[in-house]
Amino acid sequence: MKQTMIYVGLNDSVTHVQKFDTQKYMSVLKNVCRSYHAAFSVHTINGGYFHEDGSYVEETTLCLTLMDLPENTVREIAQDLCAFFHQESVMVSESEADVYFLKEDLG
Repeated sequence: MKQTMIYVGLNDSVTHVQKFDTQKYMSVLKNVCRSYHAAFSVHTINGGYFHEDGSYVEETTLCLTLMDLPENTVREIAQDLCAFFHQESVMVSESEADVYFLKEDLG
């Protein structure tokens, strides 16, 4: 099964500062996933990167995990998040994952 991670920084691409509370961005991300009928998990991380102009920035980043979605859907989600969060770019990572589900019989 293919696992896709989309990393979306929260600092604005022009001002290099976060404009809104992290929970507001989280709400937008959840709505985007819901609109694509994509099951997801998300967590908040801190990271740093270099802009195309060479300046270094540390920021809060949302890391979205998607499982077994068509590539075109992943691209659309990534493009929407990039636009909605006013980002220079978002990072997409794909890998194969062995996934299984366990159930406990509580009866």
